[in-house]
Parts: sequence; C-alpha cells; structure tokens
Amino acid sequence: MTNQSVKPPVWFWVVSAIALLWNLMGVKAYLDQAFMSDDALAQLEAAVQDLLNQTPAWVTAAFAIAVWGGALGSLLLILRKRLAYQVLVVSLIGIIVQMFYNVFMSGAMDVYGPGGLAMPIMILLFGVGLVWFAKKSISSGWIN
Repeated sequence: MTNQSVKPPVWFWVVSAIALLWNLMGVKAYLDQAFMSDDALAQLEAAVQDLLNQTPAWVTAAFAIAVWGGALGSLLLILRKRLAYQVLVVSLIGIIVQMFYNVFMSGAMDVYGPGGLAMPIMILLFGVGLVWFAKKSISSGWIN
C-alpha cells in the first residue's frame, strides 16, 4: 500500500461535487422536517401529520446521521481524504435504518402509495454508490 497520491480524473470532481450538492439537499430536508413549525405542520394532510408526529427519535437520529454523514463524507471526497469512506459507510447505515422504518414500519406506503418507494430506493442507491465510489477512489489512489 502506498501513500502516493494520483491526480484524480475530472469525473472524480464532478461526481464528488454532485454528491455534496445531493447531500446538502438532504441536510435541508432534515432541517426542514426537524424544525418544522406547528403552523407548517398544520398545513400538511392529516395522514402526513400523523406520520411525522409518530416518528420515533431513533429514526430522526438515523435521518440526521444519514444526511450529515453524507455531506461530510462528500466534502471529505472533495478534500481527497480517505476518511470519506468510513463516514459514507456510517451515512449508509443511517440511510438503511431510516428507510427500513419508512418503508416497512411507519405505514408511509399507505399514505404515499407505491410511488412513495421511488425516493427511498433512489436514496439507498445513491448511498451505496457513494460508498463504492469512495472505495474505488482509495484503490485508485485519488484520495489518501
């Protein structure tokens, strides 16, 4: 194993920047949900209000770990730090925990219907892809 750094290709920077933007959108979604005012909550359909009000703290924590970990991991990719891989793995674990609850335990599919699966699947695939990308970046010597 070598600590020698290899200049990453342009697409490394493109993927890393898109990953950071994606995860910053996740951070915004988390902050919007975690700090939603009572007035904003009252504007939602009753079924959605019930889903949000019944969300356990551990799911909210998994959401926070997923998005903040994803944002930090993406930033670490841009900074070409090997730690990005471990942080993105933790983020992926947060994604899996949150999505498992949302899809199988919360009753969200009853509220959103089958179309409600599209975003959880996309988020999971993006998380897996980022972990793979970080691992490839390490093995290619782009991050160290």
